[in-house]
Amino acid sequence: MPGTEPASSGAAPRRQEAAPRRQEAAPRRQEAAPRRQEAAAPKVLYAIDATGGPDSPVHDLDALAGAATAAVRAGGGHILDSAQVVFPNGAITLVLVLAESHLSIHTWPEDDMVAIDLFSCGAIDGRLVIDKLAQALGLTGLKITELNRG
Repeated sequence: MPGTEPASSGAAPRRQEAAPRRQEAAPRRQEAAPRRQEAAAPKVLYAIDATGGPDSPVHDLDALAGAATAAVRAGGGHILDSAQVVFPNGAITLVLVLAESHLSIHTWPEDDMVAIDLFSCGAIDGRLVIDKLAQALGLTGLKITELNRG
């Protein structure tokens, strides 16, 4: 298989880290509900800069996706789709497309930095999403900027 080395002694193949690896989410496309309610709702962009603590799972794609999914659901959001990329240095970009807009998480292991953007409209509780995500990921030094849009 291209991009792997032959296995020896029954060991699993090892991937070469030459280019970013895109991982597709399981198909779960949904039709968004009518957005009449969201049209009248406030539109807020939450931009968060933080640091992952020593035990933070921010460089584990499954843990990151699980925490993001749980946080969105706790805030009353609805996930329509997702995409993620794991880069050769272990950095991750995760994007959840929401009925209420989107959540993106970007990690930089070399800088111990996490950047989160949540654009919300509709009935989602953006502050609760951020609180749950920060708690689940063990984030420290949070700097949260709220920007009203529209």
